Amino acid sequence: MVVKAFVLVLTMATSLLAAEMNWSQLPPLRDAEGFAGSFAGVSDGALIVAGGANIDGDKWKEPFTKKWYDSVFVLAKPDGAWMQAGTLERPLGYGVSISADDSVLCLGGSDATRHYATSFRMRWKAGTLSRSLLPDLPRPCANACGALVGRTIYVAGGIETPAATAALRTFWALDLDAPEPRWRELEPWPGSARMLAVAAAHDGSFYLMSGAALSASADGKLVREFLRDAYRFTPGQGWERLANLPRPAVAAPSPAPVKDGRIFIVSGDDGANVTFQPVEKHPGFPRDTLVLDVRANSWSTLPVAPISRATVPVVEWLGRFVIPNGEVRPRVRTPEVWALTFPKP
Repeated sequence: MVVKAFVLVLTMATSLLAAEMNWSQLPPLRDAEGFAGSFAGVSDGALIVAGGANIDGDKWKEPFTKKWYDSVFVLAKPDGAWMQAGTLERPLGYGVSISADDSVLCLGGSDATRHYATSFRMRWKAGTLSRSLLPDLPRPCANACGALVGRTIYVAGGIETPAATAALRTFWALDLDAPEPRWRELEPWPGSARMLAVAAAHDGSFYLMSGAALSASADGKLVREFLRDAYRFTPGQGWERLANLPRPAVAAPSPAPVKDGRIFIVSGDDGANVTFQPVEKHPGFPRDTLVLDVRANSWSTLPVAPISRATVPVVEWLGRFVIPNGEVRPRVRTPEVWALTFPKP
């Protein structure tokens, strides 16, 4: 009887939490295919999406060809229209993007041939896009995750080269208020090296969750290990191991939305269909949402996400958590732009 009562209370709490999540669509990006791995953020009150990649031509042929882009799109208001506002210095994607100081900070990333340590700032002002350099990352890096905690940017993991057979176990910090900002290399989390992890920032701490470890098999093929572990870093206190995720959430939208002491991980790749064939019939990534109650250090699963997404940033904009484009299933992107909101207290 006690167990039944507990299950009933837990089910009611989960249902109430699910009811708080309101999903809506913003105007789709002006591209028929859409992009994965774009940079995104807010400047001058506008939503900016830049770069990224998709599959050029026949996405089902072997081998397929991935194409990187340099386009920059701006949406001035939620019911407005996207405009193409300029270009990046080069086609680029799969870096970390952070909104800070009324600008979008773009850190690292890759193109078709290499990974970059270059970091820069994009600013949109009076209808003009400008770009200025930031300190380079300590080494080239793509497929990392990152978040802004207070005035410090943290970047974790990733891979150094396109041909890498091991992920990075690196943890870097950049204090935006330092007289001469520079990246510092900090003690990494106590778990495996990883790429495509999910970051979050809450109450002065940085969160690192899931991701994929890399290794080479005996025949030289790249093997991904889908991870469920999670960690919290607090300045002055170091790393703390948290409860495991209910499932892997590799490349889920990041940094994850945070509301009322809970971290929401939407979709991501759980690895269940990693070898699915034929690939063109892949059912897509999970459509549920994993919720970490930070105080209780416990996870719940909400089957309420209307989308499946991977390799896409999350941008907090005008009270919304925006997920612009991303990967729906292997080789398939989308121009859709979705927004998650919560009731105001």
